[in-house]
Amino acid sequence: MEPMDINGKTVLVAGLGVSGRGMADVLRACGAHPVTVDERNPDADLHDFGAIDWDCIDLVATSPVFAPTTPFLVEAARRGIETIGEVELAWRLRVGRDHADGPAPWIGITGTNGKTSTTEMTAAMMAACGLDAPAVGNIGRSLSLAARDPHADALCVELSSFQLHFTSSLALACAAITNIADDHLDWHGGIDNYAADKAKVFHGVTRALVYNADDARVSALAAAAETAPGCRRIGFTLGVPADGQIGVEDGWIVDRSGVAGAPAGTAERIAEVAGFTHLSEPDGTVYPHLLADALTALALVLGYGVDRERALEALRAFHPGGHRIQTVATATLADGDVRFVDDSKATNAHAAKASLSSYAGKSVVWIAGGLAKGGRFEQLVADQAHVIKAAVVIGVDQRPMLDAFAASAPDIPLTVIDPADRDTVMDRAVEAAAGYAHGGDVVLMAPACASMDQFRSYAERGDRFAAAAARWTEAHGER
Repeated sequence: MEPMDINGKTVLVAGLGVSGRGMADVLRACGAHPVTVDERNPDADLHDFGAIDWDCIDLVATSPVFAPTTPFLVEAARRGIETIGEVELAWRLRVGRDHADGPAPWIGITGTNGKTSTTEMTAAMMAACGLDAPAVGNIGRSLSLAARDPHADALCVELSSFQLHFTSSLALACAAITNIADDHLDWHGGIDNYAADKAKVFHGVTRALVYNADDARVSALAAAAETAPGCRRIGFTLGVPADGQIGVEDGWIVDRSGVAGAPAGTAERIAEVAGFTHLSEPDGTVYPHLLADALTALALVLGYGVDRERALEALRAFHPGGHRIQTVATATLADGDVRFVDDSKATNAHAAKASLSSYAGKSVVWIAGGLAKGGRFEQLVADQAHVIKAAVVIGVDQRPMLDAFAASAPDIPLTVIDPADRDTVMDRAVEAAAGYAHGGDVVLMAPACASMDQFRSYAERGDRFAAAAARWTEAHGER
């Protein structure tokens, strides 16, 4: 699609968060007339969606917070007014580079879990290879502003399913889907719609399509994708890789896709897994979900064409971002150490399972619960009961988690935290969890739920957990 001529057009910008403010700024810079609407932001032009003068609107640019069934979006569709999101707007308005031909290529990463870590790893490896390729999109700087930066060599873009829904013309240089599991199904209207929105990252990919070979749904989407001629398809697996895949064999990352330089189908040892210490527990146990993220990112950057050894050096030095399997306190008790681990970013059952499965049998006191988003947890609890020593249930919507324990693991001790008095919820949860823990145990907050019932975000939830853990440790042990 040719760059969009937006000059003189009136664009309704719905929502004035990071993406909305970025879209409004870019639209003004391109000669358009943005009309902003946000019921809560005093800086918005309109504070009531009922006040929109639809006869003046040429285009709607919406924040991903609004589902397609939101009345003002339904009205736009009824009137034949196109609705796009920030990703589509940024793609259509991207500018050329001042040091190379054409706009900066995009490397796009989506999936139910692992998007942020994979995007951050990708950006770190690109930077180590001398490229200005920031992590943007669902993280970092507004994508619409980043796409107007002529200095960028490339953009590493985290893409949510919400953002992708309102996108139609992306043609990424490299793209990955980390996994697909039940999440946000109420917004999308079912798993098939959710997967179809995720699959948009694969359409028209030019250099490397990277997919989870251990996920049947993702593998099917990869096989069906229509890419540019010459695009390489690379499956990643935590097992021994088949032809066309990158995976793990005898403690080594091994490539059989050809992306690491050897002929396709030939086993090429890339690096020992043990060398990536930040992807492992202190005892050397590898976090499987972080290893999967690393394989995805490595396949993306090698598919883009960067220097392999520089990329590996950056990956070895990579630290996962905050609230992702992060030890935030250690208490030294009479019978050994108890670690407090923040994985507040595990906001659904799939992510919580990946987190729990990293630990030894009956070693985890699990802090779980929050906004369930219609999710069920019976299978998660059944699968991880051998790991869970005890559980502490937080959140306003506690019934789904309590039902799961009653059905799947009724013998596991539980403490239920009264949701009243939100300011003390995490202190009470940590106190209860620590009461179950002994030397060698882990108090793990991987709630399997969203945070907005009691906290502003998963980040605030994680920060409060870390602060509460530090206070408990200060009072009961040595940090």
